[in-house]
Amino acid sequence: MSELPGLRSEVLDTCTSLALMLTVVLCMGLARVVARQQLHRPVAHAFVLEFLATFQLCCCTHELQLLSHQDPAHPTWTLTLIYFFSLVHGLTLVGTSSNPCGVMMQMMLGGMAPEMGAMRLLAQLVSALFSRYCIRALWSLGLTKYHFSERSLACKNPIHTDLSKAIITEAICSFVFHSALLHSQEVRSKLRIHLLAALITFLAYAGGSLTGALFNPALALSLHFMCFDEAFHQFFIVYWLAPSLGILLMIVMFSFFLPWLHNNGTSNKKE
Repeated sequence: MSELPGLRSEVLDTCTSLALMLTVVLCMGLARVVARQQLHRPVAHAFVLEFLATFQLCCCTHELQLLSHQDPAHPTWTLTLIYFFSLVHGLTLVGTSSNPCGVMMQMMLGGMAPEMGAMRLLAQLVSALFSRYCIRALWSLGLTKYHFSERSLACKNPIHTDLSKAIITEAICSFVFHSALLHSQEVRSKLRIHLLAALITFLAYAGGSLTGALFNPALALSLHFMCFDEAFHQFFIVYWLAPSLGILLMIVMFSFFLPWLHNNGTSNKKE
């Protein structure tokens, strides 16, 4: 019987974290509706939508990371949540990338003007830092026993392998995810969202124990800002350069070595 109060407390803390994430999603959804109605300049509209999308992704991932630390010996629940919230992000963040690598890919392929790309990149980086301080303020309220602002002040190094393997892991994750993102445009949207969510979950499972499998420079900056301050060169190479290298390799491969696949995907998307 003595275990029941502890179990109830754990369940309550988990429900509180889930409610917090869903509240963030709903608030960002309302903000996007207002932005679409009030903002008519394309640049300002793109900046605000990208800011809100990155904020939603970063805040939810902060809380997911917190939940994963509660019971690290049983990752099934965490992977289930990753899949579920990947679906949520896929359904609600249509038209945004919330990932600098996605913007770089569009610019390199000629699908986005440099000015618009620079504005989206700026929105993502500003939002990543802003989300970190918002999460710190929310955690300071002590909604659960795991919420305390000091958690965000420490550098908990997510790299659990040597530098070369960490670089390869992030580059491969970025390569695989953005390849699927680029060449699944012709798939029905409902099925495509599930496929991408499953892929994100698989990559998190495969590379999570090595680097966290973030393949998103903005998300890495939000989650591990203090680590960038303490070991900037290492984290810059692993979480910024490596995903960008994966994007570059993907474009080179599909443009020069497998052009038939890239052209086929492009033609299908135009149709």
